[in-house]
Amino acid sequence: MLSLERRIMSEGTVAKGDVLRVDRFLNHMVDVRFLSEIGREFHRIFSDCGVNKILTAEASGIAIACMTAQFFDCPVVFAKKSRTSNISGSVYSASAHSYTHGNDNTLTVSRDYISPDDTLLIIDDFLAHGAALGALLDIVSQSGAALVGCGIVIEKAYQGGGDAIRARGIRVESLAKIESMSDDGEIVFAR
Repeated sequence: MLSLERRIMSEGTVAKGDVLRVDRFLNHMVDVRFLSEIGREFHRIFSDCGVNKILTAEASGIAIACMTAQFFDCPVVFAKKSRTSNISGSVYSASAHSYTHGNDNTLTVSRDYISPDDTLLIIDDFLAHGAALGALLDIVSQSGAALVGCGIVIEKAYQGGGDAIRARGIRVESLAKIESMSDDGEIVFAR
């Protein structure tokens, strides 16, 4: 998605630790109109797949998933990073290591919201090593729901998570794929 690549180049910054900061429009301050364009693009890619629910992880994936869901006319289910008192009953859960935050999270979804009758699309902001996406895939597997694929806004292709998940036969569609980033701020997109 060329408009996304342009936004990354004009407003994104490369921070220490191989971190791409796009918090000016994607995951801290949200450009709702631009996220609507992203949602429309995910709908174009997956519109013929029978999606009836979108799954994401809290917190950065929620805004993108909601903007995408409006085009599918379906609900969004988000995996919580900690079990709270408002999740009652049985849950699906899977562990994921956050390289950005340097901690482990247990993603949790109530069994009330995903079932074998569902056809899911996973939406997330970033794919790097694939830990968070792997945990969401584990939750889908536990639920018995059908998975049509994963829509990723930005994939850091050089970190291998996307390749590993695609090697499992899972469809992964990334709107911007980064081939490399340097400490001096140079970003190269994969073609």
